[in-house]
Amino acid sequence: MAEETLTNSMVPALSVAGKIPFRSKKVRKSSTTSTTAAETSKKPRLILPLALSIAGELDSALRHLTTVDSQLAVIIKSLEPPSFHNLSTPFLSLSRSILYQQLATKAAASIYARFISLCGGEDSVAPEVVLSLTPPQLRQVGVSSRKASYLHDLASKYQSGFLSDSAIVAMDDDALFSKLTTVKGIGPWSVHMFMIFSLHRPDVLPVGDLGVRKGVQILLGLKKIPQPTEMEELCKAWRPYRSAAAWYMWRLVESNGKAAKASI
Repeated sequence: MAEETLTNSMVPALSVAGKIPFRSKKVRKSSTTSTTAAETSKKPRLILPLALSIAGELDSALRHLTTVDSQLAVIIKSLEPPSFHNLSTPFLSLSRSILYQQLATKAAASIYARFISLCGGEDSVAPEVVLSLTPPQLRQVGVSSRKASYLHDLASKYQSGFLSDSAIVAMDDDALFSKLTTVKGIGPWSVHMFMIFSLHRPDVLPVGDLGVRKGVQILLGLKKIPQPTEMEELCKAWRPYRSAAAWYMWRLVESNGKAAKASI
């Protein structure tokens, strides 16, 4: 897969199509057999970290990052803080991610708008609705045959119960990555963007993103752009708030580009 980097067209659009409950959840594994209270108490509980959209969490992230990385602290103090407030449902966000792939902003927005209209509005974008749309219908609104198959695969995995909005919100990062990358057209980069901008997970490092890697190169004064395999070690001090740090790497690359243009 070719290297990818974040552009404005890839950031999920805001919607009021059902606010995702981002607060920390305690999830017990389900069982088809009855268990005693003692057995249940022995089962580990999954406690997810609070999302960056929860009040106070972004402030905690920025305090941590400025404490552990003096170079990053300078960048943080020079820029407005990020904002994590997307309210789209996971299914809508994933569908949008598929539609926006490898397209210019204007073209992607136009196709997405026609797709939403075909579904009957953002509130109507659901697995059963997407599955009811034929490839010819999707092609009429600009969706390629390949992306139509990706949308149908995503919707099928929802319909079968392999995925659901509630399960996605409750999964830890590793489980979520494992499941979402089985969907056709959704690779590691897309999952990382989804976790950061749709679920607001606090500790996601998109190691394959060229923009984040360039930002790390600039921040650390490296001669070469670090390889994805080097990123975990280079950025380990940012844990458990690597999502916010990644956001600042994109902004750092942008600001360097503007400075370079200004000097010409």
